[in-house]
Amino acid sequence: MKITQVETLYLRQPEVKFQCDSGQDALIVRVHTDAGIIGIGEVDSAPLAAKAAIDGPFSHTTACGLGQLILGEDPFETEKLWHKMYRGNIYGGRRGVGFHAISGIDMALWDIKGKALGMPVWKLLGGGFCSKIRCYASSLWGATPQATYELAGRYRDQGFTAVKFGWDPMGRDEATDIALVREARRGLGEANDLMIDAGLVWDAKTAIQRARAFEPYHPFWLEEPLRPDDYEGYAKLSAATDIRIAAGEEESSRATFVELMDRGRVDLIQVDLTRCGGFTEAIKIAALAWDRGLPVANHGFTTYVNVAAALHFLASIPNALICEFVAEEETNLRESITKQKLRAADGWLAIPDAPGLGVDLDETAIEPFLVRT
Repeated sequence: MKITQVETLYLRQPEVKFQCDSGQDALIVRVHTDAGIIGIGEVDSAPLAAKAAIDGPFSHTTACGLGQLILGEDPFETEKLWHKMYRGNIYGGRRGVGFHAISGIDMALWDIKGKALGMPVWKLLGGGFCSKIRCYASSLWGATPQATYELAGRYRDQGFTAVKFGWDPMGRDEATDIALVREARRGLGEANDLMIDAGLVWDAKTAIQRARAFEPYHPFWLEEPLRPDDYEGYAKLSAATDIRIAAGEEESSRATFVELMDRGRVDLIQVDLTRCGGFTEAIKIAALAWDRGLPVANHGFTTYVNVAAALHFLASIPNALICEFVAEEETNLRESITKQKLRAADGWLAIPDAPGLGVDLDETAIEPFLVRT
């Protein structure tokens, strides 16, 4: 079997709001083969920049479009192809967008392997640690503390036993920050877990003050309160509070995850399959976390392609803790573009058992979202 084409699809909702919701557009990758098997993947990044990293032509031996690098190759050779892509775009792909772009291709290659062999990706990865995993409803904060209280109650009534709220308006002032957390806890009730995603809003001293102020509301974790490169600040924060400190979605290789773990001393690692280098790199990151006694959760605020990939990944590692599951109520792209619609049952998600990722694009449904560039 040989790779014959690497195709990128930029999908975008007609209305994109000015908010931190990366599910409003998406970059989908399709890898075609001469056997007629097509694998799909996703990149959660600056979509058109990642598209250019994949679609671009050969410039020189360390700056080449990723699609060009794998044409004619055997899709089963995922480790070799990962290194070929990394080396072939090392000028622009060691970190960030260029590295994110590798993720979508790698994901699609594993989808091809699973489809060709009639096996789910988690089985190819040697997994099988679970057949279902607890998930949390992931949402932006309500516009006000009262709106957050109402959202928390709705998610609780939907059967979720854990809920995360994040980003704006947290970080405006101390009173608002505390009120948001207080009302989220009130709406969710005492028996369920509350996660707080601060959204990179504080310095270390402020984050320590907020963590102490939040302690009466028993957060399950405090996520990304600092700039991602402030590893020393993360270490100070982790040492100053008993609340778990979670981070990792901004990291784009195992090298930077090591910095986060060893210098930042965080308590929980969050791995996004669409940014970290795909399955091939994610498994290595999880092993590094396991060696340090750290649990792993996924990050994913985009489509069901990402969620499905995360489920395969989490089922393949011994230190998986919980799965992020977007519960945002106002979005059409996420719910429209795949034939399969993933649903949580009493706060749990089933691990897919169909070949490959177990999700397929709905060709008719994607047409209204497709941006031709």
